[in-house]
Amino acid sequence: MLSFNKKIVTDEAMRPVAVLIDYQDWQKIEQILEAYQAQQKEEFDINKYAGVMKLTQDPLEYQQQIRNEWS
Repeated sequence: MLSFNKKIVTDEAMRPVAVLIDYQDWQKIEQILEAYQAQQKEEFDINKYAGVMKLTQDPLEYQQQIRNEWS
């Protein structure tokens, strides 16, 4: 984990309300977040799940059947 110099700002009751960090540290954090988000977008492909489930009953009929069980 990266270490950053930070200053915690508190209110009169000594509750933390903000954190101050150097601008250079903020830029490093932004770069890390952008790389992570780009990686997440590339890895997620919903099409790989198409056809995985084989249904034996119409989903709407099943939903109605389950809801009727609640009554």
